[in-house]
Formats: sequence, C-alpha cells, structure tokens
Amino acid sequence: MTLNTQRLILRLWIENDAADLFEYAKDSDVGPIAGWPPHKNIQESLDVIKNVFCGKECYAVCLKENNRAVGAVELKLNGHTDMTTRDDECELGYWIGKPFWGNGYIPEAVKELLRRAFEDLKMTTVWCGYYEGNEKSKRVQQKCGFEFFAKNDNVPVPLMNEISTGYMNRITKEMWGNL
Repeated sequence: MTLNTQRLILRLWIENDAADLFEYAKDSDVGPIAGWPPHKNIQESLDVIKNVFCGKECYAVCLKENNRAVGAVELKLNGHTDMTTRDDECELGYWIGKPFWGNGYIPEAVKELLRRAFEDLKMTTVWCGYYEGNEKSKRVQQKCGFEFFAKNDNVPVPLMNEISTGYMNRITKEMWGNL
C-alpha cells in the first residue's frame, strides 16, 4: 500500500530503510519526547522495522524527490493500541527526523492518514496522544482538527523507564468531515 500527498510518499517500511531510519532515530531530540530511546545502531533500526514498523497501517514518510524514509506515521488498529478496544476506532502515531521539523510534513501525512481512516477503513474515531512537553506533537494534532479528550497523570513510558503526563485527543468522522 502506498499513499501520496502533494510532497510525500507514504509507503510500507522495507529493510533497506534501516540506514535512513537510524540516521534520524539516533537523535536524542526525536525519540525520547515520543516515548522511545534513541537508536544505538543500524541493527536496532532494522529490528524496529521488522518488529515495530510492521503494522498493516504503518508507513514510512518519504519525500517525493528521493523516496527515502525521514519519519513514520501509523494507524494502530484494535489490538495494537491501549487507547481503544473498538474495531471502528484506532490510534494515530507519528514522528519525523529533526532536519525536517517545521516544514509541515507530518500534518500533511496525518491528514492523508485521517482520510484513509475515515474513508477507506470506515473508522468512526481516531485517537492520538502526546506526552507533556511535546509541544510539536500537540501542535500537529491541533492543526489536524483533534480535540482534547483527557489528561492522565502518572502514565508509564516503558521504553524510557519513566512516568509522564499524557494527553489524549480525538477526532471523529463527523468532526473531520466539517474541517
């Protein structure tokens, strides 16, 4: 499955993306704010591609000019998220390499995944969250029409061995249709 936007190709991850993934995922400004530690080597990035970025709706975010992975965007379906137990709801997750911050690439990718969620997958609600302090993620969700749903203190962040405050936001099909 490949999705296209004005500037991006959203495609499934392949093993050959490991070096590109490592290039951006090793940055300590990228992973920790999203709840995962920086990658230590290309093998770790390859393992993530094989074992984490393997969901049916997990896409590499690639610039059209070279089709190289610079980030990720995913719809986590029921059974792969703790935000919902419904088959007609899912969770959105995303990140992008630091050199690409501020270009609007993730809002562009998110808008296409929302279209996919509501039109193709017939979802009624898409959930999305961020940890306190992740203002960039909060802003993406605001730009894309998500509304605040809940604040949760003492949220475990297992990959970082810490506790944080988490914010849950949502967008319904009706809200999306009115944007």
